[in-house]
Amino acid sequence: MDNEEINLSELEAQFNEQERIRREKLVSLQQAGKDPFDVYKVEKTHNSEQIKGNFETLENQVVTVAGRLMSKRGQGKVIFADLQDRDGKIQLFLKINDVGEENLKEFKTYDLGDWVSAEGTVFRTKAGEVSVHVTGFQLISKSLKPLPEKWHGLKDPDLRYRQREVDLITNPEVKSTFYKRFKIIQGIREFLDNRGFIEVETPILTTIASGASARPFVTHHNTLDMDMYLRIATELHLKRCIVGGFEKVYDLGRNFRNEGMDVRHNPEFTMIELYQAFADYNDMMDIMENVAAYACEKVNGTTKITYQGTEIDMTPPWRRITMVDAVKEYAGIDYNSIKDDAEAQQIAKEKRLEFKKDLSTVTKGEVLNALFEEFCEDKMIQPTFIVDYPVEISPLTKKKRGNEEFTERFEGFIYGREVCNAYSELNDPIVQRDRFAQQEKERELGDDEAYEIDEDFMSALETGMPPTGGLGFGVDRLVMILTDSASIRDVILFPTMKVIQ
Repeated sequence: MDNEEINLSELEAQFNEQERIRREKLVSLQQAGKDPFDVYKVEKTHNSEQIKGNFETLENQVVTVAGRLMSKRGQGKVIFADLQDRDGKIQLFLKINDVGEENLKEFKTYDLGDWVSAEGTVFRTKAGEVSVHVTGFQLISKSLKPLPEKWHGLKDPDLRYRQREVDLITNPEVKSTFYKRFKIIQGIREFLDNRGFIEVETPILTTIASGASARPFVTHHNTLDMDMYLRIATELHLKRCIVGGFEKVYDLGRNFRNEGMDVRHNPEFTMIELYQAFADYNDMMDIMENVAAYACEKVNGTTKITYQGTEIDMTPPWRRITMVDAVKEYAGIDYNSIKDDAEAQQIAKEKRLEFKKDLSTVTKGEVLNALFEEFCEDKMIQPTFIVDYPVEISPLTKKKRGNEEFTERFEGFIYGREVCNAYSELNDPIVQRDRFAQQEKERELGDDEAYEIDEDFMSALETGMPPTGGLGFGVDRLVMILTDSASIRDVILFPTMKVIQ
């Protein structure tokens, strides 16, 4: 029968029948005094890869392995089985002379998906496979639900994300992606720690949604009888750490934004922000390209990778180009020849650019940014820093030295996707308050993602913050690129999903 011909209701009925049989087996085991859920601990000595990788040392040595039963082969007096653990699979060899007739008969009743521990000696079969010659075993947990059949598996993306535990069991490449994610995050921390940064923790519940342009999640604190927000960024608290005398700090953790969902966006995501006193955005470019290359080499063994069929070279230095030059190159529009806001608005109208407010209130700098997003962003395939953003869209950034229309801000792009954002941080409290006031006007004009004034931050800034460079980048997006994953849901263990009624 072809896979396409399999009726889903028949599959469900089959699974329900299998579940009934498994529960009956559990009752029989419990009545026989062999309840697998009475097992509290297993003295496991080796994982599968440890045995395979050290065969010469472990040959004929006694080991204890434990894992999920994934297959059984053979009848009569000999059984072969595959046990899946953290690292992979190890073959078990069971012979009636070694385990006894009754025990072998019991093993045959075990279901695929059951958890088993086994003791035995390491050897190599005639076929050349490193295996464990079992002398004793124990059922340590019963699987009451059958795993997807080999010919069917768990392939539907929606089901994979909803049942990630089964996805990890049946699709080894998925587990590999999340091991790589761990190594990437480990590499990021190693890199920053080696440069003298310290990791700090900032609040997840905040009284003001600040530090980024985003719509927050709102909750309510009952005791204080006040609304609070899940943080959208860690920026302002980290800057307060700089004010307090920490010269190099970072926070790697979850942020929450109540926005759309697609292959690049999940409402809850992992981000790192870092701040360094006495540094500027040039220093942040150095950190970004080198931490990305470090993590890439740690997990892939090279800084040259393939993402979705395209070769990507993460090797520093990355390309640097101003937003003005990018728009001139890819959109064919010379920003420097635009006289005023009115002319920029006319260009925006001709190019059918969209804004969150009335076109008559849009500035020349905002049109430049919209032109970049529409015509340039998807052209940034190789790692590229777009530098010098208009001042009106960068309220926390110092103005560019020598040109006050722009700020010392950059964003990094790979494969046409933004992966980081960084500034020479604004540390003038008077200018910062003026910028926040302008953001308040933007909110009044309909931009509900504009910044609110954070008086605690303003108080800290008035206490005095040294010249500082700041950088934030999306860990999930970097993991996507370094693991060749098409969607952000492929690199988040439990992505946000709509509840099925």
